[in-house]
Amino acid sequence: MLPRPVPESADVDDTADDDDAPSFGARALTVLWPAFVMAGVLEALVFVVVDPESLSWWGAEPLDWSRSAVYTVSFFIFWAVIATASAITQLLHEHEPPR
Repeated sequence: MLPRPVPESADVDDTADDDDAPSFGARALTVLWPAFVMAGVLEALVFVVVDPESLSWWGAEPLDWSRSAVYTVSFFIFWAVIATASAITQLLHEHEPPR
């Protein structure tokens, strides 16, 4: 990408928003869509090994939840964790400073 020409005027406002910056919605979808896909993959991998009806909280009685409830709650937990990690990565990513 070519650098934008710098105006010769001394009245340039450096605080103006960058037109090339993606919108909040685009940034959110960049985080949420891959996290959604990977949460589905992670859930499939986990529940190939783990029986949802035998889950318990740290040695207590097994949960009295249906299989679909366990699948749903675990999917949303996986999605939230992966999306949070992706969002933190995106926030920490340094963009090239404007020239």
